[in-house]
Amino acid sequence: MKKDVEIRGAVHRGLAHDSAEKHVTGRAEYTDDIPEPAGTLHACLGLSTVARGRLKGLDLARVRTAPGVVGVLTAADIPGLNDISPTGRRDEPVFPEKEVAFHGQPLFAVIAETRDAARRAALLAEAEIDPLPAAISIEQALEADYPDVTPPLTLERGAVAPALAAAPRRLAGRMTVGGQDHMYLEGQIAFAHPGEDDEVVVHASTQHPTEVQQMVAQVLGVPANAVVVNVRRMGGGFGGKETQMNIFCVVAALAAKRWNRPVKIRPDRDQDMIATGKRHDVLIDYEVGFDEAGIIHAVDATVAARCGFSADLSGPVTDRALFHADNGYFYPAVRLRSRPVKTDTVSNTAFRGFGGPQGMMAAERIVEEIAYALGRDPLDVRKANFYRAGRDLTPYHQRVEDNILPRLVDELEASADYAARRAAILRHNARGTVIARGIALTPVKFGISFTATHYNQAGALIHVYKDGSIHLNHGGTEMGQGLNTKVAQVVADAFQVDIDRIRITKTTTEKVPNTSATAASSGSDLNGMAALDAAEQIKARLAAFAAETRGVAPGEVRFAPGELRIGAEAVPFDRIVHEAYMARVHLSAAGFYRTPDIHWDREAGQGRPFYYFAYGAACSEVSVDTLTGETSVTRVDILHDAGRSLNPAIDLGQVEGGFVQGMGWLTTEELWWDAHGALRTHAPSTYKIPLASDVPPIFNVTLADWSENREMTIKRSKAVGEPPFMLAMSVFEAISMAVASVADYRECPRLDAPATPERVLMAVERLRGAGP
Repeated sequence: MKKDVEIRGAVHRGLAHDSAEKHVTGRAEYTDDIPEPAGTLHACLGLSTVARGRLKGLDLARVRTAPGVVGVLTAADIPGLNDISPTGRRDEPVFPEKEVAFHGQPLFAVIAETRDAARRAALLAEAEIDPLPAAISIEQALEADYPDVTPPLTLERGAVAPALAAAPRRLAGRMTVGGQDHMYLEGQIAFAHPGEDDEVVVHASTQHPTEVQQMVAQVLGVPANAVVVNVRRMGGGFGGKETQMNIFCVVAALAAKRWNRPVKIRPDRDQDMIATGKRHDVLIDYEVGFDEAGIIHAVDATVAARCGFSADLSGPVTDRALFHADNGYFYPAVRLRSRPVKTDTVSNTAFRGFGGPQGMMAAERIVEEIAYALGRDPLDVRKANFYRAGRDLTPYHQRVEDNILPRLVDELEASADYAARRAAILRHNARGTVIARGIALTPVKFGISFTATHYNQAGALIHVYKDGSIHLNHGGTEMGQGLNTKVAQVVADAFQVDIDRIRITKTTTEKVPNTSATAASSGSDLNGMAALDAAEQIKARLAAFAAETRGVAPGEVRFAPGELRIGAEAVPFDRIVHEAYMARVHLSAAGFYRTPDIHWDREAGQGRPFYYFAYGAACSEVSVDTLTGETSVTRVDILHDAGRSLNPAIDLGQVEGGFVQGMGWLTTEELWWDAHGALRTHAPSTYKIPLASDVPPIFNVTLADWSENREMTIKRSKAVGEPPFMLAMSVFEAISMAVASVADYRECPRLDAPATPERVLMAVERLRGAGP
């Protein structure tokens, strides 16, 4: 029997990102690289300088007469619905008509011959606004009794009050966890081209082409079939292009149809950061009952989030924060409540983890508090409270069936030499040097699926051309995460052809309709399965044709590398494809997939919202200068669960990048609004993301190659986009240990996040002042 030779680009093999070479050589084309036809106009938004007030008038006379200006757009120029709210609550106008809702809200748009002319003209507007009292922070909004932007959620299981009362020990506390700007390398951008009749084509940097299509259609007052949205690739998204691109796409489309000329809008970084939403910062109040062994008996917690002026995605974000407020720990009795609080700020939105990281910080703080109260190693408390697979229920009543955290953590504890290193750090800190050190090993359990069940669907389109080359299109969007490469590997593996035969084309609403956002770590799960479905349809037709023409049973036909084995005959793939074409066999298929076995009843707070869980663990070591509060991460060891990884090389990159981004969230990235509601950290000069120099000098990252998804996911893999982000909690916990050392670990430092040098130094001084 002829021995199979493996195809190039098979699944479960490391393969370079399909655009990697283009990325590093500058040949990868983004929306701004699309050639501008003659007559292209440029748009710029005019922003409010008041946080909240009544809009009495808008004097745009000087704007209209500025050099190069073609016209302006205001609420009065919208032919359809003046709303771009993703939830359909009609609480997010394109431009306000009567009230200003936040400092930085777009009031109008300038359309000019050049981008520079539009930007200069936008500054000439005079807005008459009667200021009203504004609540900028969560605390201010709660004190002023502001409403929630969307109904809150309660998750409850067991008798919480009696369990707390009966617990041998209890403690309570409060923690603030900061937000985060997406800081994608490619900023927001949209480029609209008018078509005939009511048609318009929008090229955009978006994670959600279908939502752009819907928003542009409703604002223009046309059906969705008149709007085409194209996305070749994005220079990063992280959730910031799931809804926040709507304003830019709508303005470009409005102007393109109004003046019948192509229109591009590309805000500068300052305006991008001021006018778009971010990760929700949260205020967490918690109470926990536990015993002398560190076992948790009951948890009662509330997570209040700064949501901004409109709902956006705050409902599902705060829901997911509660879903992950247990992390990997079982709470026998639990009550978790969300408060999606309205504030007079930009509406916060999706960000990698989608509320999960904020919820997990509550869990880790609770564990940390227990450990310091008992004088125990926090890792011992963590391990003592892990879910028991197949037995324990989450706060939302989903049984944890596949918990591999105990094995992951034990393996990492050994490979990272945690015990010996912690003992050495304790000895070092006992000497009372200026540089304190800390170490922490923290787990991650992250649920995979959209909690809005209807989003868990995807489509794909495959054409096999008569020369044997393959065209692949799917509903996911490529933002650097390697989705296109993984889906192409799935198709190559299905047909048993080299990946070079497959060409993935831009995501477009013309080919795959009604797509979900590329978010919730579901891109490969959903689109990979949809593409596989399309491939299997074509394979079935080819196999039936081959069996019929060769006179063999269908079971005697199989796809082998580069060929079909038909009985004893081996026929090259391109030859059988051409024969099938000549015999009028259909060589195109639309694939579809819907995630099975998930359901969620929000009213009851119960269900199975997640198809499966992805796990991971990280051990981080830090050094803290107790005189300045400056922190350096000296070593990180990670063991992460990607199931049977579709592409280990890409997945390792996702783990590394997610960790460093999470490290920035918890240490350096601080958003700051002044008393007037103006964002002051709106550029790289004032907002500090991690640099290459911040990557730990010792950075050991390993995938758990023994893991295999027990659910029928694509090739038994697991999602890897969001879960690694939360591995950075180990850095925050290690910093906390270093700070606690100045008071001989007698109390939990109760650091708030991000642990900036200022916060670290203040915690050190507070603990030193507390005395023995």
